[in-house]
Amino acid sequence: MAYDEVLADRVRELLEIESGVTEKAMFGGLAFLIDGHMVVAVSKEGGLMLRVPPDETDELLEHLHTSPMIMSGREARGWLRVARAGIESRDELGDWVDRGVTHVRTLPPK
Repeated sequence: MAYDEVLADRVRELLEIESGVTEKAMFGGLAFLIDGHMVVAVSKEGGLMLRVPPDETDELLEHLHTSPMIMSGREARGWLRVARAGIESRDELGDWVDRGVTHVRTLPPK
């Protein structure tokens, strides 16, 4: 299954005000990076993969429509999945994308 191009366009629109944004095909989806750090990806499985502060992962997993990001059979701290149902409105999607951008902006450029 290909990633959701409409969702990619929605993310792209939210990130157009940010500097240093690039796009890269990754994990069968489309990732959006800032200064080389992945912020968010439109997943081929639907919804988003999102980068967040690792120490906030547990708290953020209490939100509806979120689940842990599992890579190689293990939970990846600092990463979440957000299902389509949690990003239907512009405000919902914007809140998640802003959270990822805010975190990535704390990281040194690659």
